[in-house]
Amino acid sequence: MFYLGAVGGPQILIIVLVIVVLFFGGKKIPELMKGLGKGVNEFKNASKGDQASSDSESEDEKESK
Repeated sequence: MFYLGAVGGPQILIIVLVIVVLFFGGKKIPELMKGLGKGVNEFKNASKGDQASSDSESEDEKESK
């Protein structure tokens, strides 16, 4: 059986990158990274929106007291 515990951090990244290139090919990787970037951006925007709404809710609660 293949044991990854003996392999260090950078080596695991190289192995994962090689597997991704084998599965998707070199031409699909930029498209995958673009989609990943958009997803991360949407997640950040959504979390900022949640913080803004919870901040405004807490301000409303303070004003009502």
